Amino acid sequence: MLNTISDISALYANNINAAPKSSALTKSKDLAKAEKAAEDFEAFFMTKMMESMFEGVSTDGIFGGGHAEKIYRSMLFNEYGKEMAKVGSIGVKQNILDAIIKMQEMETNGYIQG
Repeated sequence: MLNTISDISALYANNINAAPKSSALTKSKDLAKAEKAAEDFEAFFMTKMMESMFEGVSTDGIFGGGHAEKIYRSMLFNEYGKEMAKVGSIGVKQNILDAIIKMQEMETNGYIQG
């Protein structure tokens, strides 16, 4: 049974040292996952930014407004966000990707716990 912090840290250190080294294929898969996560984050960020920008815009009119328009507008902003993220319009994707890679390197080298 683990009773102290030193017991837990020793167990963690043993598991880190026992873990097999990852292959180049695994690293490329991890990079692809990190790129996808960074792009998804930028898409989400852009979607939320557009939603707040258009929050005060009135759509009332003869054919405007209503629940259906709210749903459509939400879906439209979501798609706009995805397209902007693919292009990398504001650069959030690259900053997030750099942070993910740095954190993975620190975890691999044993600086942080995973």
